[in-house]
Amino acid sequence: MAGKQALNIVKMKNMKKKGVPITMLTAYDYPSAKLAEEADIDMILVGDSLGNVVLGYNSTIPVTLDDMVYHTRAVARGAEETFIVADMPFMTYHGGIDESLRGVRRLMQEGHAHAVKMEGGEEIADTVKRIVQSGVPVLGHIGLTPQSVNQIGGYRIQGKDALDAERLMNDAKALEAAGAFAVVLELVTEETAAEISKALSIPTIGIGAGRYCDGQVLVYHDILKYASPYRDKRFVKTYADVGTIIRDGISQYVREVKDRSFPAEEHVFKTETKAVVETTLYGGTKEKVGTTS
Repeated sequence: MAGKQALNIVKMKNMKKKGVPITMLTAYDYPSAKLAEEADIDMILVGDSLGNVVLGYNSTIPVTLDDMVYHTRAVARGAEETFIVADMPFMTYHGGIDESLRGVRRLMQEGHAHAVKMEGGEEIADTVKRIVQSGVPVLGHIGLTPQSVNQIGGYRIQGKDALDAERLMNDAKALEAAGAFAVVLELVTEETAAEISKALSIPTIGIGAGRYCDGQVLVYHDILKYASPYRDKRFVKTYADVGTIIRDGISQYVREVKDRSFPAEEHVFKTETKAVVETTLYGGTKEKVGTTS
C-alpha cells in the first residue's frame, strides 16, 4: 500500500498506551498478503496454521521450518510495507539455543520476517530471552497452544478457573520479563484475558480471548470462509464468503466449456485474411527460383 508506514514494536507499545486496537491477520502467500496490506492491516502473521488451512494437515505439528521459510518469503514479497511475524514451527526451539537461533536466522534472512512467534510460557522464557538478546523481536503465544494440542487434550478453553488463570498470568509475565514485545492469548476466557492485558505493559493480541485484549488476530481463511467444508467457530466473524463464490465460479466455467459457450466470439483471435493463414501456417506461397543469364 503506497505511503503506508510499517508498524514496529515501539509503535505497538504506544498503541496500547493510547488504547488503539492492533489488527493482525494471518497470510500464507503473495496474493493474500498483498490484499491484507491493501486493506491496511497492522501486522501479518505467517502462522503454522498453514498446516491446517493450506497444506491439508489435521494439525500444525507436521509443518516444517522449510515450509515456514517458503511461505514467509512469499508473504514478504506481497506485503513489503507491513510488519510480518513468522511462527517457529513444532520442536524448533525446545532443544539447544544454537538450534533455536538457526531456525530464527532462516526465518529472518531467508523468509524476510521482522519477528518470530513462539508458543509457551515460563518453560520457554529463557529461550525467548536469548533470542531477544540476539536482536530478534519475539511474539509470545499462550493459552491454547496448537503445537501442544496432544498434550493439553484438544482444543479447550483456557483460564476457566482460578488456578489456570494464575498459570496463564505467570506465563504472560515471564514472557514480558524475557523481552517479548507482545503476547497472543488464544481461546482464553474473557475475564482472564482482561486481567492479563491490564497487568502487562506489552500488548496482548487475542484470538477467541474476548473484547479486552489490546488487539485481535484471526485466520485469513476463517474471516473469508475460504475452505471446503467450512467449520464455523464461535470466536470468528465471517466478513465474506469467498469459498462459495470460488466454487460457483469454477462450476460455471466447467459448464460453459462442456456446452461450448466458452470460449465465445470475444475470447478468440483472428487473422486478417484467409490467405495470411495459408501463407503462415501451410506455406501457401512458394519461393520463386531465379534464373541465371
